[in-house]
Amino acid sequence: MPILVILFIFSLSFYVFYKAKYFRTNRPAEKKWISSKASVCLGLFVAFFGLNQFFVNHSAVSYIVGTVFVLLGAINVWGGIKSYKFYLPLAVEEAEQFKHQ
Repeated sequence: MPILVILFIFSLSFYVFYKAKYFRTNRPAEKKWISSKASVCLGLFVAFFGLNQFFVNHSAVSYIVGTVFVLLGAINVWGGIKSYKFYLPLAVEEAEQFKHQ
């Protein structure tokens, strides 16, 4: 399915974007916040890749590998969202402190 290919290319490009942003910042809470966004994008990439396996090959091995990738991607997305929600207020507070200095 071409839409899945486009989605996992977009998610991979956003992962690379957030990782580059991660290495450019110096603030610790912002680093963890950006890392959590990168984790969500990587999880989406893995999940979309696993979904794509269901449509490309029609074998038992492909279905097993696709299921494992979808599950791992979903776990990564879930963990990244939890981390994002945790570090967002800390990053905002850190940015406000930096602005007042």
